[in-house]
Amino acid sequence: MLKLMTFNIRYGTAMDGKNHWVSRKHLVLERIKAFDPDILGMQECRDDFQGEFIRNNLREYAFYGIRRGNGGDTALEMTPILFKRSIFKLSQKGCFWLSETPQVSGSQSWGGVFPRTAIWVQLVHQKSGREFIFINTHFDYKPSAINGSARLVQQWAMQAVKNYPTILTGDFNATKSSSAYKQLTMGAGLTDIYRQIYSNNNDEGTFHGFGKVDELAPIDWILASNQFEVVSAEIDRHHECDRYPSDHFPVIALLNWKQEEKISNL
Repeated sequence: MLKLMTFNIRYGTAMDGKNHWVSRKHLVLERIKAFDPDILGMQECRDDFQGEFIRNNLREYAFYGIRRGNGGDTALEMTPILFKRSIFKLSQKGCFWLSETPQVSGSQSWGGVFPRTAIWVQLVHQKSGREFIFINTHFDYKPSAINGSARLVQQWAMQAVKNYPTILTGDFNATKSSSAYKQLTMGAGLTDIYRQIYSNNNDEGTFHGFGKVDELAPIDWILASNQFEVVSAEIDRHHECDRYPSDHFPVIALLNWKQEEKISNL
């Protein structure tokens, strides 16, 4: 059994009034600990006081994140992966930028406003001995950059799935009616975990703008290859009156390995 979570925690320097990081950081930590994920893909975590808070309060997790770079205040943002040291052994790790030159640090393409990264780890599940790849990302909000990023991640995931079971998490800044979603769920060997449980496509919104949007946008996803069986999937909508952990609700899921279904390395 694997317990997964994807969570955009909203960058810590945003001027969000009563929902400023200082006022809600305990709620972020509470929601992570309430579900107690084995592995967590996080977005908008800055490599400063915000990242330090996460590391200091989740010491049972290994933390791997790379600054997206290219100067300015947003250069410190990361899309880190956190995984429990007691459950997984790290085999490999890496990062690439969502651009036409993905190995160039801080690079950006397709009219994107900011550099964006995809972080990945190759892990061995110590109890079962099974090995898999987990990738986490955060797409830009410009449509041209979303589509370019989807093509790049699709190509990367297609190669990963040939060799290992693969899980993709992220804030994709695109709804599930978008071409980016269709590309990643129809051409990369990945399926939407949430929609395997809730096939009617209702009530799957995750971005709520601290409760200020009328219709929630389903832009945070967990996708996985078919070596996994979905046990459950939920959106954690916990909040305390008008105070929220973030402007996004986290998505949580339980996956099982399909019986004796391993992929041999190609």
